[in-house]
Amino acid sequence: MTAATPIPTSRTLVTALPGPRSQELQSRRVAAVATGVSKGFPVFIERGAGAIVVDVDGNALLDLGSGIAVTSIGHGVTTVSAAIAEQADRFLHTCFMVTPYEGYVAVCEALNAIAPVPGEKRSALFNSGAEAVENAVKIARSATGKPAIAVFDHAYHGRTNLTMALTAKNMPYKHRFGPFAPDIYRVPMSYPFRDHLSGPDAAARAISQLEAQIGATNLAAVLIEPIQGEGGFIVPAPGFLGAIADWCRANDVVFIADEIQSGFCRTGDWFALNDEGVTADLVTTAKGIAGGMPLAAVTGRADLMEAVHEGGLGGTYGGNPVACAAAVAAISVMEETDLAARARSIGKVMTSALRTLSERLDGIGDVRGRGAMIAVELVEPGTLNPNAAAAKAVVAACNAEGVLVLSCGTYGNVIRLLPPLVITDEQLHDGLTVLAGALEAALS
Repeated sequence: MTAATPIPTSRTLVTALPGPRSQELQSRRVAAVATGVSKGFPVFIERGAGAIVVDVDGNALLDLGSGIAVTSIGHGVTTVSAAIAEQADRFLHTCFMVTPYEGYVAVCEALNAIAPVPGEKRSALFNSGAEAVENAVKIARSATGKPAIAVFDHAYHGRTNLTMALTAKNMPYKHRFGPFAPDIYRVPMSYPFRDHLSGPDAAARAISQLEAQIGATNLAAVLIEPIQGEGGFIVPAPGFLGAIADWCRANDVVFIADEIQSGFCRTGDWFALNDEGVTADLVTTAKGIAGGMPLAAVTGRADLMEAVHEGGLGGTYGGNPVACAAAVAAISVMEETDLAARARSIGKVMTSALRTLSERLDGIGDVRGRGAMIAVELVEPGTLNPNAAAAKAVVAACNAEGVLVLSCGTYGNVIRLLPPLVITDEQLHDGLTVLAGALEAALS
């Protein structure tokens, strides 16, 4: 297959998966790549367009994972690739802290305009979500002079030492990697499927622990994913986020929203916080920000962001000019094509189909999410006991049919759907049909 060959617009399999060339590359991977890097589905991708990726054997696969919410604007977006090429032709790197460039400023301006943060804002750019979270913690500690950070059950914030401490799940993220950073405290998350609490009641439970176990005078920040990602796409009950944010502001505690997976139109608005009209003091972003290029940011209240001494934030590659060019283009695409509205439409189709399916499959415990960030939690029939084996079987069955889906959850029992926001209705229905068949086979 040459580079000029058109990419199919529908799922098309020409070999069993993985195909022979992917198997050859998998053998090379086993000999060259560290085993600690997750294996996933061993099909090696060569090209992509929209919601379709083509592997080295010529199989056209339907992508319902978007590289874990990264390629939200789709694969092969010419506006973004042209911006990348143009910037690459000019220069690749100078380090913004040494000799600055306009692209970094432009990204910060765009983020300041859309972030759910009140008042005057400032932004700083980094390479990855974990870096953004670490720097948000640094900013909160510097601004408040307090050491403690509170996070929530089921949270995922990264793989660095500090962000492993902030992350709840042990395997595979924390196992045998300690000791971890101190002064991290964990409180209960609102998890309506399992705790059956209203948002205000769940918030009161968390706040009681914050006050009793830490004390506001010691607490620099509360860090939360407005919709949890790796933890299982847990959507807190209405009123939970607002109550936590209000308590933080009343007690001089920085409220940090980790929108790394839920941001940039994924949930049907620029950010998940917007659904309830909640604002944050600091917001961390990455993943969908630059259409596939590595970029991350902290955006926050100007007084907090400027509490850090000069030189206290930054990094050699943070805000790389090529990544910045991609981000400016990607954000423009999101705005001009109203991908937030498309996410809402996708969400309605997915939740309707999956909830209909749940009415006849007892093993589907919950269908939840917002916009194009939807999850199916699998349980043993008649119980709340997680069914991780079924989730694993569903992922394998979908992958074998050329539909890429992901699992997640503290208990490994959640199927998460993160399709590119440019997926067509026909592609979406095809993917849901394959998923329904896999769920029926695993749960019947």
